[in-house]
Amino acid sequence: MPRMIFVNLPVADLPASRRFYAALGFENNPLFSDETAACMVWSEAIHVMLLTRDRWRTFTDRPIPPSTSSEVSLAISLDDRAAVDAMLAAAAANGGTADINPAQDLGFMYGRDLADPDGHVWGPVWMDQSALPDG
Repeated sequence: MPRMIFVNLPVADLPASRRFYAALGFENNPLFSDETAACMVWSEAIHVMLLTRDRWRTFTDRPIPPSTSSEVSLAISLDDRAAVDAMLAAAAANGGTADINPAQDLGFMYGRDLADPDGHVWGPVWMDQSALPDG
């Protein structure tokens, strides 16, 4: 099996979260989705498991952080600056919050942060590795 990452996220409203992630470009894998979970695929190696809070609680007794806290920030690479801006626009139009932190524009790297409807933080970023500064 190739190395992969499965990000598990508790969500308050599974259908709304599924629509949100689809609007950002994730695709649903119905083989691993039901009324308590949705497997949203970003790439062959990256999958996001959206879990109802009841389903989440079968994994851990640890409390679910409130949507106003940040337990993790997940960076995700995109092809260009326009794709970063488009993802933020899609997030804002589909129940998320765009620009929860100031945008980062270093010329060779451009990133912005968004929060999904449950407050999970994503940082779409574009980087021109050929233009990285020396040192």
